[in-house]
Amino acid sequence: MLELVFANLRVRPFRTFISVVGVAIGVVLVVLFTGLARGMTNDMARRASNWKAEIVFTRAGSMEFNSSNMNVSTAFGPKLMEIDGVASVVPVGRYVTPSVKGRFGIQQIDGVDWEPFARMNGMSIIQGHAPQANDEVIVDERQMREDKITLGDEIEIFGGKKYKVVGEFEPPSGSRIKMSLAALQAELESPNKCTYILVKTKDGIDPAQVAAQINEKLPGNKINLTTDLVIDAQERIPALNTFLRVLVGLGGFVSVIFVLLSMYTTITERRKEIGILKSLGASKSFIISTIEGEAFLIGVLGIVVGFAVAFSTSYLIWKEFDLAFEFSTGWILSAILIAVGGSLVGALYPAWRASAIDPVEVMVNE
Repeated sequence: MLELVFANLRVRPFRTFISVVGVAIGVVLVVLFTGLARGMTNDMARRASNWKAEIVFTRAGSMEFNSSNMNVSTAFGPKLMEIDGVASVVPVGRYVTPSVKGRFGIQQIDGVDWEPFARMNGMSIIQGHAPQANDEVIVDERQMREDKITLGDEIEIFGGKKYKVVGEFEPPSGSRIKMSLAALQAELESPNKCTYILVKTKDGIDPAQVAAQINEKLPGNKINLTTDLVIDAQERIPALNTFLRVLVGLGGFVSVIFVLLSMYTTITERRKEIGILKSLGASKSFIISTIEGEAFLIGVLGIVVGFAVAFSTSYLIWKEFDLAFEFSTGWILSAILIAVGGSLVGALYPAWRASAIDPVEVMVNE
């Protein structure tokens, strides 16, 4: 039967090619876009993990990805310093806004007092100086490269307001654009407020114990360990997982439709061949197995072509646009199951129709 399957695919090379391309499109949709989503969210997580602070003190709702709340009083800073085990604290403001230039359609700006923030997190200015005036910002190397920014250039934030780029910092941490906390407070009309406070514990002190003391002495607030905040960045982006599930469903649908149409047309053209096989004693299960075998091989070829296109395309995109891709075993296995399963499901109805062909009727008409 295997020789018959290969022969049927070779006899109609163009139709086989179209079917393989259809399956490959489904594989590319799943592998390429899930790899991009995973790579970009994990890149955000890595930048957040560059915090050297062990604890984040905030309030409910402030740390969501689509939130720009500055509802934490900076007066909590001195109170936190009074707690045993706390070495230093730094208030941070955050502003998130929709932006066509930002990845995922958003732009994030941090407001910090640079000296204590840099000292806590091991960061430095590699050229220029820290923001001082309310219309000054600093950016990281990637932001400068992507937006083709040089020191002294102006960028637009807050709906077109211009800010002068006065420095470049490293390593990347949190937002790629930072201004002074006072400037962000003034822009958002939130004096003496911030989004969260980073807490650095003393050497040798368990951060979990310090967090428990903070929760006891300053109840009603939200205390997070920074290690917990970056476990799964995908969960912190609204509707991302829903988008990925829809994408996977679309990939499966494309595979099913391409194989269904291709196989159905093929069965129509092969009625005489199938009639002869049945007149020679081929059973319904043999006919169905042959058609499903062709579909399985189409699925396998689609997987090979799809992976080749997805991986080569991701490399080209990374080289050209510096977008991070991370391919997970789970999504790769999902793509394989979708390709093979979609091909088999798509060929099921044509196979059933082929098995029901009456050899006598075919011989009379042909």
